[in-house]
Amino acid sequence: MNYNFDRFSKKSASSKKLTMVTCYDTWSAKILDNTNVDAVLVGDSLAMVMHGFPNTLHATVEMMALHTAAVARGITKKIIVADMPFMSTRGSLDQTIIAAQKLMTAGAHAIKIEGADGHEKLIEHLVKSGIPVMGHLGLTPQSVFTLGGFKVQGRTDKQVEALMKDAKTLEDAGCFSLVLECVPNAVGRDVTNRLSISTIGIGAGPETSGQVLVLQDLLGLNGEFKPKFLRKFAPGESIINEAINNFCSQVSTSDFPTAQESYE
Repeated sequence: MNYNFDRFSKKSASSKKLTMVTCYDTWSAKILDNTNVDAVLVGDSLAMVMHGFPNTLHATVEMMALHTAAVARGITKKIIVADMPFMSTRGSLDQTIIAAQKLMTAGAHAIKIEGADGHEKLIEHLVKSGIPVMGHLGLTPQSVFTLGGFKVQGRTDKQVEALMKDAKTLEDAGCFSLVLECVPNAVGRDVTNRLSISTIGIGAGPETSGQVLVLQDLLGLNGEFKPKFLRKFAPGESIINEAINNFCSQVSTSDFPTAQESYE
């Protein structure tokens, strides 16, 4: 596999938009590995999607490492980015390095860190230690209580100014790319134009360098989740329901299994 992160540079010869999709397990990793997706994200959103928690704060380093290892077993051609979970970057430098090491040795090719304030020297140290770092600004789910909920950020001049400053700080610290979550279109555009690194949007408008979505969301597997930024590219929930009900029906009528599906 070629672990070349030049694809994420806006100065790359290719002007094609970047695509990233979340991935939490081996079976979906094998599927994504044979698609046109540029990278997969083992996001701390797995605490919600896979474990049923109300937010991402319940993800732990051990949980992230377990899922990262599962994804790595199914990926041979994509870059794997793993989230540093809640508070894993706020202890001592030694503790943070150990956490990052666990994710990298589990199979990640890069890590993602939410927020900029207080992370400058940490990111510089990680990058110099050979760990590629992706930043994350805007709606940072690990700060959900500080932000007052899952709300669009960058609505006020003060918020925009702070976000612009943080974006440049992350670039200067050595981040190779930056996720922008739930910010107005104009903010996504302006941040992207200001930086020389790529921006990956989720609810940040069409003028970022690329887009990321949760796999289960884009497949339409959660009918109750309907944020404005989400487009469902398949009616996954209804397809699965129909398949399972067909299985139940054919079992009840003895149409499954047939003689050809049974051992003599």
